[in-house]
Amino acid sequence: MKFTLQHNDSGSKARAGLVETDHGVIQTPIFMPVGTAATVKGITQQDLESDIKAKIILGNTYHLYLRPGLDIIEAAGGLHKFNGWNKPILTDSGGYQVYSLSDNRKINEEGVVFRSHIDGSKHLFTPENVMATQRVIGADIIMAFDECTPYPCEYSYAENSLDMTHRWLKRCVTNHQENDPKYGFSQALFPIVQGSVYKDLRMKSAEFIAEQNMPGNAIGGLSVGEPHEEMYAMTEVVCDILPEDKPRYLMGVGTPANILENIALGVDMFDCVMPTRNARNGMLFTWEGTMNMKNRKWADDYTPLDAHGTSYVDSFYSKSYVRHLFHANEMLGKMIATAHNLAFYMDLVKQAREHIKFGDFSDWKNKVVHKLSERL
Repeated sequence: MKFTLQHNDSGSKARAGLVETDHGVIQTPIFMPVGTAATVKGITQQDLESDIKAKIILGNTYHLYLRPGLDIIEAAGGLHKFNGWNKPILTDSGGYQVYSLSDNRKINEEGVVFRSHIDGSKHLFTPENVMATQRVIGADIIMAFDECTPYPCEYSYAENSLDMTHRWLKRCVTNHQENDPKYGFSQALFPIVQGSVYKDLRMKSAEFIAEQNMPGNAIGGLSVGEPHEEMYAMTEVVCDILPEDKPRYLMGVGTPANILENIALGVDMFDCVMPTRNARNGMLFTWEGTMNMKNRKWADDYTPLDAHGTSYVDSFYSKSYVRHLFHANEMLGKMIATAHNLAFYMDLVKQAREHIKFGDFSDWKNKVVHKLSERL
């Protein structure tokens, strides 16, 4: 994997670049739709590529490991061939899912013992077998195994967790370097900065992660319930330390406003389930604010779903019709909303990139960010 920094904004730390992988080139800043179980919910791979213009999607190591299982994926020739997506894929390490299973897991130096949410069966994730699992899945970008600390958490817990995550990282790096990828294309390992909302721990972690000299770096443990101001403060601290010549990936973030504010701090890559999850609940993101398509006000509004939208669904379907679909519990409503939200998120980062190139990103961001959270 190769990263080229192309442009810097004149009024912020925002930057635009290129990430080159064996499955294609990604222009940054970029948003990555989340395909937890080898699919982005509610949309086909063909529409993701042709309509949404997605350049990279995520797979989830924990979920894919449990279902369909590694034997099935390996026999298919890896995740790209299994799901038919021929562009880049990133897989997380399962650390966040382990965090979310707090009642069904035990953490120790070896790794994490957890019980499947599907059938209750017991499993062990270690740095070594998580690397092996991601080799079988075959993503272009893979994540180091870490512990995502909860918010809030005591300083002592965050510090001990951070030190263990760093020890796990060394094991991940060793295993990654000692084993070749399975399917003939390269895999780039990203370490993950942790440290909760404690500045000194974040600085310590960012410095340690930078020393590993991996192709890119991730920032984890944010967007887990902390105030947005804390998220931005920690992101700024970390981005000021992580090397400029490597892409920076902020995991699990977030709202449109969150994305723009973090781009301004120097983040290049984002993922979040919010556009697809909110779409399935009838919440649409637009440049004017958010629309709840279940509201009565759209019942006799026959105007296009979004006059400024970039997906074909925005001009093809009316607000009235989409509201009807949600009230009739028709799956098409969720599919239309998913296409719209993903297209909006892709347009959001595309516009951000253009303004970074032009040099006025900061001014543009300050003008639009307050609108993005308004309710229409």
